[in-house]
Amino acid sequence: MKKTILVSSAAALLIASGVAIAAPGGGGGKGWMRADANNDNQITRAEMTNALEERWAKMDVNQDGQISQADRDARKAQRFAEMDTNGDGGVSQEEMEAYRATRKAERFAKADADGNGTLSQEEMQSMRGKRGGKGMGIRGGKGKRGGMMKSADTNGDQMISKAEFEAAAMARFEKADANGDGIVTAEERQAARETRRGERNKRGG
Repeated sequence: MKKTILVSSAAALLIASGVAIAAPGGGGGKGWMRADANNDNQITRAEMTNALEERWAKMDVNQDGQISQADRDARKAQRFAEMDTNGDGGVSQEEMEAYRATRKAERFAKADADGNGTLSQEEMQSMRGKRGGKGMGIRGGKGKRGGMMKSADTNGDQMISKAEFEAAAMARFEKADANGDGIVTAEERQAARETRRGERNKRGG
């Protein structure tokens, strides 16, 4: 029974750790901030392009040029293997706690931009922003296709090519970039978020 609980908890941790596939820039919300490389609270087209390249490399686990269920399964297996440090096929409470501690330390180090061992208010805000949001909604949970995946899969083959992925992401970037200057500001992100919220309310979602 205890083993079942631990495995279930491990599965939940896998999802919370980012196994559900998401890309930067979704919906004008906090997920955008994963692309903000210089932490200036705005995203340029170049930053978005770089962030998409990094995200694609992580998502296309088998490097076949497509995002599919096989990639999602492989990603989950990778995460589980990272937690199962003794390789016994199960995740103990100690292994799970160690994994969480490592992840927290990595996030802290990444947020500590000046490397002084403490986080300023600005660094804390940046860290919260980059951890928040749901990205672009490319999700593989429970067999459902998220909003981004549904719109990105233009040929309906249940897979997303790199071209489809980038096209869908940049379409959202361009839509949010209201003045067309190649930069999405905090104000534009907020406006995009409010627009999408209004669209969901109209659909009753």
